[in-house]
Amino acid sequence: MNQIPEVTSLPARIWLAVLGAVIALAGLFFAVGGAKLVWLGGSWYFLIAGLFLIASGVLTVRRKPAGGLLFGLVFVATVLWSVWEVGFDFWPLISRLLAISVGAVVVALSFPLLRRASGRTPAYKTSFAAAAVVAIAAIAGFAGMFVPHPVVTTDAELPLVAVTPETEQKNWEHYGNTLGSSRFVALDQITRDNIKDLEVAWTYHTGDVPLSPGNSGAEDQQTPLQVGNTLYLCTPHNNIIAIEADTGTEIWRNDINAQATVWNRCRGLTYYDATRPIEQPTVPGSTPVTPVALAPDAPCQRRIIMNTINAELIEVDADDGSFCADFGVNGRVDLKEGLGEAGDPQYQLTSPPTLAGTTVVVGGRVADNVQVDMPGGVLRGFDVITGEMRWAFDPGNPEQRTLPPEGQTYTRSTPNSWAGMTYDPASNTVFLPMGSPSVDLYGATRSELDHKYGATVLALDATTGDEKWVFQSVHNDLWDFDLPMPPTLIDFPRADGSTVPALVIGSKSGQIFVLDRATGTPLTEVREVPVKPADIPNEPYSPTQPLSVGMPQIGTDHLTEADMWGATPFDQLLCRISFKSMRYEGLFTAPGQDVSLSFPGSLGGMNWGGISVDPVNDLIFVNDMRVGLWIQMIATTEDTGRTSDGSEAINTGMGLVPMKGTPYAVNKDRFLSPAGIPCQKPPYGTLSAIDMKTQQIRWQVPVGTVMDQGPMGIKMGLPIPIGMPTLGSTLTTQGGLVFIAGTQDYYLRAYSTSTGEEVWKARLPVGSQGGPVSYKSPRTGKQYVVISAGGARQSADRGDYVIAYALPD
Repeated sequence: MNQIPEVTSLPARIWLAVLGAVIALAGLFFAVGGAKLVWLGGSWYFLIAGLFLIASGVLTVRRKPAGGLLFGLVFVATVLWSVWEVGFDFWPLISRLLAISVGAVVVALSFPLLRRASGRTPAYKTSFAAAAVVAIAAIAGFAGMFVPHPVVTTDAELPLVAVTPETEQKNWEHYGNTLGSSRFVALDQITRDNIKDLEVAWTYHTGDVPLSPGNSGAEDQQTPLQVGNTLYLCTPHNNIIAIEADTGTEIWRNDINAQATVWNRCRGLTYYDATRPIEQPTVPGSTPVTPVALAPDAPCQRRIIMNTINAELIEVDADDGSFCADFGVNGRVDLKEGLGEAGDPQYQLTSPPTLAGTTVVVGGRVADNVQVDMPGGVLRGFDVITGEMRWAFDPGNPEQRTLPPEGQTYTRSTPNSWAGMTYDPASNTVFLPMGSPSVDLYGATRSELDHKYGATVLALDATTGDEKWVFQSVHNDLWDFDLPMPPTLIDFPRADGSTVPALVIGSKSGQIFVLDRATGTPLTEVREVPVKPADIPNEPYSPTQPLSVGMPQIGTDHLTEADMWGATPFDQLLCRISFKSMRYEGLFTAPGQDVSLSFPGSLGGMNWGGISVDPVNDLIFVNDMRVGLWIQMIATTEDTGRTSDGSEAINTGMGLVPMKGTPYAVNKDRFLSPAGIPCQKPPYGTLSAIDMKTQQIRWQVPVGTVMDQGPMGIKMGLPIPIGMPTLGSTLTTQGGLVFIAGTQDYYLRAYSTSTGEEVWKARLPVGSQGGPVSYKSPRTGKQYVVISAGGARQSADRGDYVIAYALPD
């Protein structure tokens, strides 16, 4: 009775043929990839769904209604499977359902054609109703992509505590604002309530545009200093500039124009005022700070100190930028002295020196994974006035406290400290984050002292260089899990209401360690957990590794196949195949001769930006990146490929790296989908507030959108807050705000310290890896927030901007 003559126009037949072919091809992709996934021990969904989709496509080409019904069955089964596998977690769910929902809408709208082609009534109402329901759900899901999806939330507002004249911030004189690297300013003119009115006050151009994107070439990563009415800047080639804090008008500049093959950057400067009285330690038993002599009428009463990418320590007069002639040789000290062979760019300094009383303490960055024979990571203290070396701490020979004898060098290839340091004047102690000895991924050549000092926090007496204590975050580090930031000094709150002088530091492995400043003893639980070895002969694998289980671990979830993600189900399937093809045993999966996955990899979780604090509310703020690496150790043969000349140029990106002097080269790359998106589910970068009273995450939000970067490096122009990898520091203020700019899109953002709500953002001309600063002008009484914007990591858009924001008059 329902049969009617077949009425199918040529366009309808062509459309059904094309639709069926597309469905069948998608099914074929699913079936072939799904079969491989099943063979690897993965999910059966893609294989089964692929077979059904092939059948659906063939039937659709043949203009059979069963083709549409089969697609509908696959769609319903996909919804059920998705919820079963990931629950209602938004980003994993949208990855599985959005594309097939669009397909379901198209099939439902085409279903009347299939019925007409088979001589049945079109069933318009039913078909269009089904299409409308799925379309509404798909549109709602698509709209949800433009809404942040916090990982941890809270609605509890914290009261704003007013700044008093006694506590108000006067200057930003140190890289981390305070000697304890707090990155906190006691200023409250700009608050979470009025920040909506913040606007650009002035813009300055440094003239030094970091033209090379990615890991090589130049990058602007500076945190400026502010002293009185002057802001002090440094550029990627170590030019030093002074500008007016209220207007951005240039006062003076000293163009050093340092050059290196790779890693041209300056993260910050150091300030010293000889007219101030020396602050002596108050902790009993501490070594006094060494007095210095400088005549009251001598030049350079106030000094700007910088170390350079070509390994010099430089001092200039803070008032006019001229070199301080009494420091070293005409204002310069050669930091390569005693290192032996240290060609460009084997040894560089990219983080600012640390002023510890009257001693300038420097470490150094040693190139990764190039060869076994590299410069050592000797730590040195220099007289702030004369530049004379007061002490050396050689991690390979701690008893060697002076320059090596003629014809000898400091121990080669020892652990180094590249990320900046922190000074505690109360105990006259400098705290150093240490990296791994060269080469980073092979430990069979390491000495006993390499194993002692690698990946540690090292506490040294600032006057003598004597070791006070050492705490290790990774044993026999094979992952390049350097401690990548200056420790931050806090007063750690105990349950009884008392506090303990402590330091807190984040790691590339996503751990946060809280240590007693006096002893290095953990104040929160650190547990030694068993880990598995790989298959590298003679590698002294550690049977356990420390996990900071008493603090939140950031971005270190143990990945499963269900965590694999993609912008579409197709790249998700490829990511699942890649994941199941690799060896992965969790955080400390040791590299071996097979392909293994390191997550988070050596690029993250936390990196050199460091931690900011809110001491009023006992909060700390950490930002991270979540980009894993796949790694394979390859036995060296004559035709392995490249050999090393001691330069890190071949190691600035990913791919084959030689590790000369070992039996292996290493091949490594980011764990990305074919579309260039990290293979695990979002977010890929977050900002987290941690309550130190409870040691729990108060809130955690994704930071960054795909506005300026997306699949295959395409600028999507869409403000989808998926959370992008972050690289740069945060700034916290007593106005209830935390600022960050170090994402892949071109914004400076402010979040409420109470809730993590984004309360303000400003579009930058290019991305930023700089650290925001804030200060109150002593001339006008106006509070400014300043950021340097030279370009985001992995972005070709570059600039030389320093931009200040303030409330309107």
